[in-house]
Amino acid sequence: MTHVRALVPALLLLASAGAAADLPTVTHEGRAYVELDRIAASLQGALDAQADSARAQLRTDGHVVTVTRNWKQVLVDGKPEVLDAPVRVRDGAWLVPESFLKQVLPKLGGAAAQSRIKGSAGGSAGRDGFRFHSHLTYTRVVVETPAAPEYMVETQSRTEVRVRLVSVNGPARTRKIRDGLVGEVRVEPAGGDSVLVATFEGTPGETRVLTLRDPHRLVLDFMRATRAPAITLTDVRLRSYPSYSRVVLETSAPVSHRIETQDKGEVRVRLTALASAPRVEKVGDGLIDEVRLESAAGDVILRVAFAAAPGETRVTALSDPDRLVLDFLKPATEEPRDRREVAAPLRVIVLDAGHGGHDSGAVGPTGLMEKELVLDITRRVAKLLEERLDVKVLLTRDGDQFIALRDRTSIANRERADLFVSIHANAHRETASAGVETYFLSSEATDSGARQVAALENGVVQLEKPAARGRADAVKTILWDLAQSEFQIESSHLAEIVLDSMTSALRISNRGVKQAGFYVLGGAAMPAILVEIGFVTNPREERRLRDAKYRDEIARAIFAGLAEYKRNWDHRMRTALGPGR
Repeated sequence: MTHVRALVPALLLLASAGAAADLPTVTHEGRAYVELDRIAASLQGALDAQADSARAQLRTDGHVVTVTRNWKQVLVDGKPEVLDAPVRVRDGAWLVPESFLKQVLPKLGGAAAQSRIKGSAGGSAGRDGFRFHSHLTYTRVVVETPAAPEYMVETQSRTEVRVRLVSVNGPARTRKIRDGLVGEVRVEPAGGDSVLVATFEGTPGETRVLTLRDPHRLVLDFMRATRAPAITLTDVRLRSYPSYSRVVLETSAPVSHRIETQDKGEVRVRLTALASAPRVEKVGDGLIDEVRLESAAGDVILRVAFAAAPGETRVTALSDPDRLVLDFLKPATEEPRDRREVAAPLRVIVLDAGHGGHDSGAVGPTGLMEKELVLDITRRVAKLLEERLDVKVLLTRDGDQFIALRDRTSIANRERADLFVSIHANAHRETASAGVETYFLSSEATDSGARQVAALENGVVQLEKPAARGRADAVKTILWDLAQSEFQIESSHLAEIVLDSMTSALRISNRGVKQAGFYVLGGAAMPAILVEIGFVTNPREERRLRDAKYRDEIARAIFAGLAEYKRNWDHRMRTALGPGR
């Protein structure tokens, strides 16, 4: 279904005050939608969103609104609100129905939020017929006129544009814009005409002028200048493994490098013609102390400071996306590891309760939050493991805090865990969806359903860093420079045992063992799985998931699966050691 932008902005009524916001609408499937980035700009807020993500997040005045692609339900500060139409993404733009303005805006500061919408989008047109809107790529200025406007662009330079409005009389007025492109706009009387003067504080590109009617108005779009693309640093990723530490520099194009110095304390790598702001990343994994990026005569210097003397340094250039992967190996021990250590019993399990903090995860029809549900069940599983198995159990979070996805497996790697188990609750726009399933990491999803689940979970990445990173595919940019493939067989074996235990104990639909590109599993240097314990969006399952006894049953089922896997593992390790061991 195609959509078109309305030529005449629709009048959208805001709840509680009857104020009007002249935000342009988009017609899709017979409904009027508003672009979420326009709402964010009008509220002077921030939008973390990408066209290929499952979720987007609007932040303004301490409030957080989370929307999910193709869902009617949105979260306002973690509380569900159901719109009259689903959120859509079309041509790279996130669209919300008109009901978003009526239902959600009053919860984001009431009259104050509505006032900002009016001031930015044009609510003052009733007073002086003069308004503006700041967009990422242009600034729009609208002047209402009593009749079809006649105009003439008198001057246009890098500092200002002057447009004469013929036979338009009115008082002098000025608007301060200061959006990084336009500093201010003035309308001045000029001998029976008026002259509009726009002064620039940024570098302007093309100026586009058009006339509209109902009401009559002159629309001026001042485009932001586009620069020739440069090689820029788009992301820095750090991973700690038992035998090495990895630094990944993702760039907008291939970049040349040269190792300038390398000793026991530091490695310096020059990245030619790369643009990046200075930054410092603390690592503290026992090998690397910190990573620094510094500008140097049009280049960037990567400085890696060591806490201990490193072994070999390996540098690999990869593509799709372009990135430089630097592996700093820990020095090899002089004597080979004891065979019994290589084939050791399973001793350390890291349990990961999904989501947390400002990321509530899925929310059920009556408000059950995934982050609270899975934390409770994770604690129950941990207690059973500690009481009944001879293992050390660690939790990535033991409270309502937000943990970045990449940090979760880093914790497991740092603690030299033998297993990593991430516990989640499922969600689907079809409320009849039910059952349990387990996942392990793979570059190819089992099916479209698995791909959608991974996309939903990977959407948390948008809550970790600005959308300006501009990645085309979160999984592609993060997972495939990590080392998981050697654990795929063990991970699939673990996923199968845990799923069999759950479906047998809980008498619930078995949705199968699946594989997909889950960011949270990427980089785990051990067998790793993700467990979906049920659908909070299914009213019947949500009721069961609220019950403490049922939560105990889930925990016991997961525990039983892990215990069975440990028995199998320990038996295989004893067999590997041979008789008499």
